[in-house]
Amino acid sequence: MLSHLTTMAHPCLRAASVLLSLASVGLTVPAAAAAPTTAGSAPGGHCTGLQRVIVPSAAHQRASCLAELTTAGTVKSGHTDPADWAGLTPKALAVPVGVPGIQIDGYFPDTSATNTNHGWNHDAQFVIRLPDRWNGGLVVAGAPGNREQYANDRAISDWVLSRGYAYAATDKGNTGPAFHRDGDRPGDAIAEWNWRLTQLTRAARAVVAQRYHRPPARTLATGMSNGGYLVRWQLENHPELYDGGVDWEGALWRADGPNLFTFLPPALRHYPVYAAHGPAAEQARRAMHAAGYPAGSEFLWPYHHKVYWDLTQRIYREEMDPAFDGPAEAGTPYCVPGSAACDADYDYAARPAEVRQAVQRIALTGRIGKPLITIHGTLDVLLPIREDSDVYARMVRRAGRGGLHRYYRVEDGTHTDALVDTFPGRLRPLVPCHRSAFTALEEWLDHSHLPPASGTVPRPPTADAATLLTTCPLGR
Repeated sequence: MLSHLTTMAHPCLRAASVLLSLASVGLTVPAAAAAPTTAGSAPGGHCTGLQRVIVPSAAHQRASCLAELTTAGTVKSGHTDPADWAGLTPKALAVPVGVPGIQIDGYFPDTSATNTNHGWNHDAQFVIRLPDRWNGGLVVAGAPGNREQYANDRAISDWVLSRGYAYAATDKGNTGPAFHRDGDRPGDAIAEWNWRLTQLTRAARAVVAQRYHRPPARTLATGMSNGGYLVRWQLENHPELYDGGVDWEGALWRADGPNLFTFLPPALRHYPVYAAHGPAAEQARRAMHAAGYPAGSEFLWPYHHKVYWDLTQRIYREEMDPAFDGPAEAGTPYCVPGSAACDADYDYAARPAEVRQAVQRIALTGRIGKPLITIHGTLDVLLPIREDSDVYARMVRRAGRGGLHRYYRVEDGTHTDALVDTFPGRLRPLVPCHRSAFTALEEWLDHSHLPPASGTVPRPPTADAATLLTTCPLGR
């Protein structure tokens, strides 16, 4: 999410960036196609026709024939950027191997230049990966937070490629902690995220048809955090492009709240009082709980105060409400409540109507048009579950789309899976739950098995770290 230079220079900003991815209606892929087979091999063999694969509307592209499309090979070959995905997955997450094929890197026309990958200094960068052994499907994703196009490589790309899917991802059109500089009016930068994923999906479908001589039989959207928000928005606004999606703790934007600006300022106000251990500490703890931060998550608060809450509030508030701090840009880090234009005092409800109008431009409605599975950790203290996915699930039901949605609250999951390495006995990773949700979506679309009913996925009482990293039963 943060630009390459920023992520390398400042690990705290790199971690903070986690926050904030031809119609296919009626087409299905047999369940057996979940794994690549020789029958699904690309016509002509390894990388045949490499130079004939053209990304529609791209301003620049570079196609490469690779012996390995997963990070087992792309790290060495320079076809990924580990800084993009640093801090998102547990260290012990297995890396699949044996996926040769074509990778296309490039960018669409754009006027901003925050993404420094490849030395291009150009936004709207994308990556498309086309495995030699193809299962007929396409997975598209947007970067989480403000990261770049390779941010999902460890968590998503490696795994779906190993199962035979083609894969495409976008940097969303702007990156880094100054992403809010993109655009002419409040909300423009985030609005661009949505149409950039739409643009990439259309282009990637055409590329798949060029490479394999037939369009994808199934197109799935997935992503985490801001990437999860993109999945929700796409299925609400462009369901004709997708067969379904998996939303991994997507950010919730609602003009009337809740949203980031209703639960982050209370954390900035109350956590320092709680951390001081003075006579007001207990009252501050209760105020944190009232704002949505779950009881039992206190051990995560110091890290999130240091890394996430302050930066996230300031840069997203600057995107939606730049007038709050006047000529300043993105406020004052860790300002004291009561000081001038301090984000700890930010009161979203009291701000002018123009602010809510800016949020409304990118707001969600719950009116999904294709099957969606949402997973969210109960100990998420960047996007507290009570203020985010719990609300979105109710929105979907109220919109009359409950039959298209499954929602799994994952006990002891938090926003960043890398924190499992820091708190191994207290947290569980969400990556295996995402994979379980993905396979459940495949079965749902195949009409072979309905997903389990929505509910809480309990933490197995005796599971060791290795088991938690590889399994996450959703309720069968």
